[in-house]
Amino acid sequence: MTQSLDTFRGEVRAWLESSVPTSLYGRPYPVPSEPGVEPEPKEVAADRARYLEQMASRGWTAPTWPREYGGAGLSVPEARVLHEELERLRLAPPLLGMGLSMIGPTLLVHGNEAQKQKYLPRIVTGEYRFCQGFSEPGAGSDLAALRTSAVLDATGQRYIINGSKIWTSGAQHANWMFMLVRTDASSKHNGITFLLVDMRTPGIEVRPIRLISGNSMFCEVFFNDVTAEVSDVVGQVDQGWTVAKTLLNFERSGMGTGSLGGGARRGVPTGNRLIALAKEALGERAGELSDGHLRDQLAGLLIDELAFSFTLERAAQSRKASGAPGPEMSMFKLYQSELGQRRDELLLQLRGHSALAWEGGDASEDVAFTRAWLAAKATTIYGGTSEIQRNIIAKRVLKLPQ
Repeated sequence: MTQSLDTFRGEVRAWLESSVPTSLYGRPYPVPSEPGVEPEPKEVAADRARYLEQMASRGWTAPTWPREYGGAGLSVPEARVLHEELERLRLAPPLLGMGLSMIGPTLLVHGNEAQKQKYLPRIVTGEYRFCQGFSEPGAGSDLAALRTSAVLDATGQRYIINGSKIWTSGAQHANWMFMLVRTDASSKHNGITFLLVDMRTPGIEVRPIRLISGNSMFCEVFFNDVTAEVSDVVGQVDQGWTVAKTLLNFERSGMGTGSLGGGARRGVPTGNRLIALAKEALGERAGELSDGHLRDQLAGLLIDELAFSFTLERAAQSRKASGAPGPEMSMFKLYQSELGQRRDELLLQLRGHSALAWEGGDASEDVAFTRAWLAAKATTIYGGTSEIQRNIIAKRVLKLPQ
């Protein structure tokens, strides 16, 4: 196994170093329409497009997915080697998003063969970009209270959708949505259907919401007599809650493992980079940070991150054997989101007055960190609040009495 992985690492390293443009080294994954961040130069954007095309052709945008659906069929250890080699070159993943981290894995569990053949290869190449239509103005923490309706038309081949969704991440950039709709008003959980909808369909209106960080990653989405195909129901009609639970576990798994790309998107400093920033900000004495209290905080954070990474590796091996993730993903989501906020708060202390940066120019890195610190306030809310995660852990993992 060791020799095999060593050989694989050598092949990956050689290919990346010879194929990926050096202009992408150290560049975070681009976030569309993010204030305070200049658009990438045209030459870099062209290099990034070529990087995506080359990686997708090898299945490395979804390395553990089966080859027949556009993946590379790699084992978990092999996928980890690929990730490590990307990190070594400070390369962001070629593609991020809910297609790879949420709906794609869910289709592998619940999708029929036609859906897998239609959607998965297009997710791998980035042709299909998904957003999530779950929360509604009156159905947030109590998601099963959703009211957006889907009614069969006279042909029985299409649904007519009416209602609205809110806090829809990236809806203004997506061309598909996976959503929950009410198909039976007489039953709360057993009247929900999981449906895929083309965002270019007439009757859909998207309104971005401006956040405290200055970003508009969340949106309101309104549906007025929008049509969707019956063939795009995932799982069984009125049984979408089962599919949704699987997807939510993948979502929480993604938040816990970073597969949604938080670090790659905004260049979160970890490990040696965080230590270097600390030494730059505070100075050092005999090779150690001069501030003993912050030194202890930093050491504790790095130890916790390392221990968490080992736990995730163990869970990934278990999930490979059993299929879809279970309620234990709530533990990972809870811990990762709160650990990330601890990291951002520590970074804020290290940066001092630089944390006041808000606009571009020479302080673009400081601007990115400041906006990321504010954006991270939402991580203990979206995907299920920390309170909800603790409830799930108590009921479904620890089996505590009601």
